[in-house]
Amino acid sequence: MPKRHSYSIVIWGLLLASSALAQPMDSIYTTGINTNKVLMQEVEGLNDEAQDKAMLGFSFYHIPWVASPASTTARDGLGPLYNANTCIACHPNNGVGSVYEDRGNISPAYILKLSIESNGSMAHESELKYNGFIAPSAYGGQISTQGISAVLYEAKPRLVYVDKEIAYPDGTKVQLSQPRTETERMIGDLQYGALSEGTIISPRLAPALIGLGLLELLSDAQILANEDRDDSNGDGISGKANRVYSPSYDDFRVGRYTSKASVASVLDQTAMAGHEDMGLTREDLPQHRLEAIAFYLQNLKVPKSIIRQKEGEKLFTSLSCIHCHRPAFTLDNGYVIRPFSDMLLHDMGEGLSDGRSEFDASQREWRTAPLWGIGKSSLTLGKRQIIYMMGEPKA
Repeated sequence: MPKRHSYSIVIWGLLLASSALAQPMDSIYTTGINTNKVLMQEVEGLNDEAQDKAMLGFSFYHIPWVASPASTTARDGLGPLYNANTCIACHPNNGVGSVYEDRGNISPAYILKLSIESNGSMAHESELKYNGFIAPSAYGGQISTQGISAVLYEAKPRLVYVDKEIAYPDGTKVQLSQPRTETERMIGDLQYGALSEGTIISPRLAPALIGLGLLELLSDAQILANEDRDDSNGDGISGKANRVYSPSYDDFRVGRYTSKASVASVLDQTAMAGHEDMGLTREDLPQHRLEAIAFYLQNLKVPKSIIRQKEGEKLFTSLSCIHCHRPAFTLDNGYVIRPFSDMLLHDMGEGLSDGRSEFDASQREWRTAPLWGIGKSSLTLGKRQIIYMMGEPKA
């Protein structure tokens, strides 16, 4: 059985001071600022203890980690293999990561996840049950592009695009750039030998860290209420929740985070990122450091929802986009959140298959991406947006 960690659960619930409870909920949970710091605003009404914890999490999130041993004992433990030494490097201003850096190099926010098919053994079946996928023996579950002093990085991601023509029903044709998916087009500079036979490579981009705490306040029952595995209502759309193992709760529950909804809590996601993205190896790390980072992320505001394009809203509804991008949920405290997602998995067809399964999510299934805050991406990316999807080499 793979090693399982049990982290103490972050009890957050927006530790509101009594003075904040009388405020309109929108003023507590949302922000109307229009700067590149829009996704970095703390919720209103945190008491002194909670503010201290959020500040500590902010520090661990933004200040670089260093290799151990080091003169600092607060942020040592980086590596030996990693992709970035800060969380903010992949999530600029807490927003979506860029594919390319300013100099045209591939950004650390663009990562390659690795997996293989199960061979049916007890070890593989246990790993599937608790991890959701089988990590290859060579290179593990994710490629590390950096190494601490005297340690070679594992490999470097590659991106090669090919033009693909798409024709709409009315005859209109457009050219799209599609990434090549042959192994040699996706990865290079392997420093530790060949990949394990049958290795599946799935590229991912660091998402915007928006509304994580509010999504955690959704109950499993609320998400499960929208399941329609066999399209029983006949609308042409099926959807299902992902049931995943949660190390922080030490049980199985509905997944909410990642592209395949394979993570159930913010603490689980923080721990996974700390291990896979930064290689954090301190034995005492899973306690107050990870909890502080998770607490900081849970207690961030979301941008105010302002819909000005009424015609666009009508089209969004008439085209049945809302069947998957469900506009709103009502939390137990009565507050209405607007993530524009049903939090379910949907079969997106063979053209969008990445060949990788995660818990109940098949190779072709993906979580409905929340759309809240998407209009702020240009702000959070800043000058990176110019090269967000530019300069890509063609086949």
